[in-house]
Amino acid sequence: MELLVQQVTAGLATGAIYACVALAIVMIYRAIGHVNFAQGEMAMVSTYLAWQLIEFGLPYWLAFVLTLVLSFVLGAMVQHLLIRRIRSASDINQIIVFIGVLLVLNSVAGFIWSYTVKPFPSPFGTTPFMGSPLASAHQVGMIGVILVVLLLLFLFFRFTRTGLAMRAAVSNPNSARLLGIRVKALEALGWGMAASIGAIAGILVAPIVFLEPNMMAGIVIYGFAGAVLGGLNSLLGALIGGLLLGVLENLISTFVPVVGGELKSTIALIAIVVVLLVRPQGLIGKPTTHRV
Repeated sequence: MELLVQQVTAGLATGAIYACVALAIVMIYRAIGHVNFAQGEMAMVSTYLAWQLIEFGLPYWLAFVLTLVLSFVLGAMVQHLLIRRIRSASDINQIIVFIGVLLVLNSVAGFIWSYTVKPFPSPFGTTPFMGSPLASAHQVGMIGVILVVLLLLFLFFRFTRTGLAMRAAVSNPNSARLLGIRVKALEALGWGMAASIGAIAGILVAPIVFLEPNMMAGIVIYGFAGAVLGGLNSLLGALIGGLLLGVLENLISTFVPVVGGELKSTIALIAIVVVLLVRPQGLIGKPTTHRV
């Protein structure tokens, strides 16, 4: 029973990271109708920026906040300078552009900071939480930070004029334009917010996986899987899908000997295939309908 509780707690911690990445993916998908394949590399670059600020001598939380601001600017710039110019291109061309952004960011990060693995500090420490072996302080801290982010997102989309305008722009862009809502500006805002959310995921996971240009390669796959599992058009679905995937990954790799640690990465891929075959809209996502 102690092992079960420990694996569930660890699964919730890693699932919170997957949920964070899934939230960023869903926000961009709802804004432009495409998955941002460069989401993981954007988070990786943001994590390097945080590391560099800490190396310059800034306190951790000040570097954290500044990184979120810089990540927001990076996301908005990608949307303004690149994505909005290819909106009329074919789907395959847009996907190729996303992959190109991924490769460019990965190469630039390796060129500037090298491919040497670097340790990343944790503000919560790595000791057991309150002396309990069931969870570390960093795992509990990760869950706490993600819950705060989710609460802020809920308040933003539910109670602010900008959040309500973003929801309207996503639901019906044409009607939103007729009401005077600046859809393109809100799309850039969504990209900036998604980049900042991805940065939070990168910064929180870096003390565990260490910092290097390919650190988000496996995590972003679980983020995609979490988004698909919960529903690509649902922020709540992204949260549930990420957490559920994190717990399932830990439980299956621990209690199913055939899987173990070597094959646990396949769980995300199997989840994507099964969900797309059985329920393409995800667990709580709504099916997309088109009027003809």
